[in-house]
This record gives sequence, structure tokens and C-alpha cells, in this order.
Amino acid sequence: MKITVKTIMLFFVIIIGCFASVLFAMEAPLANPLVTVGMITALTAAVSFLFGLFTNDYSWTDRLWSTSPVAYAWIYAAAGGFSTVVTLAAILVTLWGVRLTYNFARRDGYTGGEDYRWPILRTRIGNPVIWQLFNLLFIAVYQQFLFICFTLPLYVIARETDPGLSVGVIGAAVLLLTFLVLETIADQQQFVFQQSKHGHLPRLEDFEDDYLRGFRTSGLFAISRHPNYLGELGVWWSAYIMGSASTGSAIHWSIAGPILLTLLFIGSTIFTEGITREKYVEYETYRKTVWPIFPKLW
Repeated sequence: MKITVKTIMLFFVIIIGCFASVLFAMEAPLANPLVTVGMITALTAAVSFLFGLFTNDYSWTDRLWSTSPVAYAWIYAAAGGFSTVVTLAAILVTLWGVRLTYNFARRDGYTGGEDYRWPILRTRIGNPVIWQLFNLLFIAVYQQFLFICFTLPLYVIARETDPGLSVGVIGAAVLLLTFLVLETIADQQQFVFQQSKHGHLPRLEDFEDDYLRGFRTSGLFAISRHPNYLGELGVWWSAYIMGSASTGSAIHWSIAGPILLTLLFIGSTIFTEGITREKYVEYETYRKTVWPIFPKLW
């Protein structure tokens, strides 16, 4: 089924309905915001699974990646009485969401079809029943469960009694913005390369060698094979540091969020690069000289 603007609009109207139904049905939705967010996630995961089942497009959770966490951030901010730190954290998460939404939209992520990796994985799995179980348990449920996990630092901050802007909080906020800028630059560099490679932008002389290889090795991609992943992980580890600074505890249970997100990105890197190595002969040489996510600075 071809995904149209109307399909996308219907999906997001239903998602907004999921949020509204929980917020209005609960007697005191901000009394325990984690329960509220959990109930919303259960509904949005079910909607995403069903849309995948009926449209044969399995990127519905991808389309929520930059929106649901922002909504969760503001639920936590409201639950925390819009204290200084939790409001600052929510604003930073909103900037993250705006950037990611823009980048996803300009790559036709909303109407251009599903992520190219899902059809490949679907073919490898083969069995349609097992694939739908994967769609339910991993794509819809687990990945949206991660939305709860990596936004946990804001829940932690919301529970504090207006901790105030400490040096640690300010430092973590600056670090988060730094990683956000890094991620923005990485995505822009990749976007320009891919657009020029496929003729949507003028070809650039600086990219001639990379055009022949088929993938970008210059700019930030000269020190990290996935600098956008580095930026994304840095954003949420910085959010964790912000939460830790608010509680005064370096190690806090909310660390589960960035750890699980890191593990997801490691798995995604392995799977994605397996596809890339089959597609581009020179990618193996590139892998041997440039580190996968964290930069090799020597």
C-alpha cells in the first residue's frame, strides 16, 4: 500500500487521540507521569503495529521517534511544575525533536516508504508469522519502550524539588547542545552527499572519489563511520548527566535508558554495515581505518 499524506495524517490524528484519551481519562495524569507515559506508549505501540499490518509499511515507529519523546518531555515538565531544570531539559529535547523531524521529513521519511532495512530483514526472516511477531515485539513495542527509557532523566528531574541550575546541570546542557550540533552537521554532510550522488543536487568535485566508492568518507565521516549515531547517543547520555546532576548521584537507575539505546545503535550498526559491505566493495577497507561510532582521533 502506498503511503499518502492522508494516511500519515490519519496516523497522527489517532496518535494524538491516544495521548488525549489517557490524559483526559486518568483522574490525575501528572501525579505519576511515568504511568501516564507508559499507558500512552501501550496505545501508540498498538496503533503502530496495526498500521504496519494493514499497510505493509513498517516504519510507523520511526515516524514517532522524533515526536513522542518530545511529548513525554513536556508531560514530565508539567508534572514537575515546570521547574527550571526540567523545563530547560524539555526545551532541549524539543530542539532535538525539531531537528530530527526536519531531517526525517526532507529524506521523505513520512511519505517516501519504509526504512530500506525492513524489507531486507523481512526477506531474511522469511516466515510472515515470525515477521509480524517481530513487528509487534521489537519494532512497535520494544522501540517505543525505548522512548520511555531514554527520556527517564526528565522523569527523574521532575521528581526533584526545583533543584536549580547547578554547574553540573549547565555543563550537561551545553554538552547536549554540542552533540546536537554535531548530529546536525553529520546529517547535513550526508544529505548533501547523497543528494548530489543521486543527481538531486549538482555534483561536487570534492566528492568524486566518494562517488566512485558509493559512500561518504570525508568530513565527519573521516573520523567516524556513523557520526550521526555519535551525536544521537551523546544527546541522551548528556540528558542522563543532567538528571544525575539534579539528583546529586553520578550513578542513577535511569542510566538504563542510554545504555539500552546504545545497545540498539550497536545492533543497528552491525546490521546496516552488513548490508553496506555487500553493496560496496571498498567499504571493508573503510571499516578497517575508521571506527564505527566513537571517533578514532589518532
